[in-house]
Amino acid sequence: MKKNSSLFILLLVGFVSAFGPFVTDFYLPCLPDLGKYFGTSTSLIQLTLTVGLAGLALGQLFIGPLSDRYGRKPLLMISLIFFVLSTLGCIFSGSITQLLVFRFIQGLTGAGGIVISRSIATDLYEGRELARFFSVLSSVQGIAPIGAPVLGGLMLLVTDWKGIFWTLLGIGAVLLIFTAYFRESLKVFGHESVIGVFRSYLPVMRNRVFTRYVWVQSMAMGVMFTYIAASPFIFQVHFGVTPVVYSLCFGLNALGIMAGSLLVMRFRRTEKGLRIGTVSFFIMSIVVAFILVAGLPVYFVEGAFFFLLFFLGMVLPTSTTLAMEPVRENSGNASAILGFMSFLAGGICSPLAGLGNMLISTSILIVLCATLTFIFVVRKQKRAVAEFQHYWTFVLNKLRLVSKL
Repeated sequence: MKKNSSLFILLLVGFVSAFGPFVTDFYLPCLPDLGKYFGTSTSLIQLTLTVGLAGLALGQLFIGPLSDRYGRKPLLMISLIFFVLSTLGCIFSGSITQLLVFRFIQGLTGAGGIVISRSIATDLYEGRELARFFSVLSSVQGIAPIGAPVLGGLMLLVTDWKGIFWTLLGIGAVLLIFTAYFRESLKVFGHESVIGVFRSYLPVMRNRVFTRYVWVQSMAMGVMFTYIAASPFIFQVHFGVTPVVYSLCFGLNALGIMAGSLLVMRFRRTEKGLRIGTVSFFIMSIVVAFILVAGLPVYFVEGAFFFLLFFLGMVLPTSTTLAMEPVRENSGNASAILGFMSFLAGGICSPLAGLGNMLISTSILIVLCATLTFIFVVRKQKRAVAEFQHYWTFVLNKLRLVSKL
């Protein structure tokens, strides 16, 4: 196997970047089985998801800067080794308390793939090549949290919750073997002390360009996590579709994210791809909210969600590229902040989607996050006002057409 060939890098980085979200969502269909197995309450079982997300967010803050000091490969291998061990701990847990501890460690170690994958890409590519790589990477990352529960549900037809975790262990072991063939991508290692490595967060956080695009991506991810949290109840409870039909809709929307991420590779300027994606994303958030509140049939809802996530697929890779470019000398720290803020936004939006009338709360969250995404992308106030007026007129005209159908 040729070390660090383009295809090898793409496969390895793609899989490890999707690993964290996959670990979080793959076991969701077996949550009821976990409650019965451990004889505990639903709230404690749902807490296993919360602690996993917390570990996924916090782990990036530590692993990212340490990879700037000690290299990408050692930190990635250590993360995968401890992931395999923590997964064994989950499988042989004798109580819900033990499971919670090992789930948190799973999240911490799964974070390594997310943060290091972005750093490896920044080490090896720049400019348009970096944008193209992040486009492919984002398509994989977008599918992972949406497609994982579907695959987990199918696996439960032939196994139990332990089979799900044995599968995760096997995937972690395979990625560990592949990582052994990876040649270190970091050309210049940091010479600061460990404390000095964490101090390097400060110049990254002071970079206004980086901070701006972190907020763009965080708000966009807020929309995705709102959709993930609310869609099972909207489709299956409100509209009464079968789990199979819902899985098909879920999978189709995952393809929408992939298609949007791949489309931005056709733009010569990353900024243009982000602007077009953001404006369209904002328009579709209004359309989705109108359809949900107006109580239109389920096929209108699915169509609107598909295009919303398609344009989300355009926003994620472009905002990642523009965030990482100006801080490539501290790419580990930058990647950690980017990942932490994205999962923090998702962790806040997910429970809020269930407050009160879910159709209304989901609509409000989607429009709010998409509007903030739009505002952060459009920097000049006068231009922002002009674009808002233009696109609000466009949206209102489209809504009138929809209402006549």
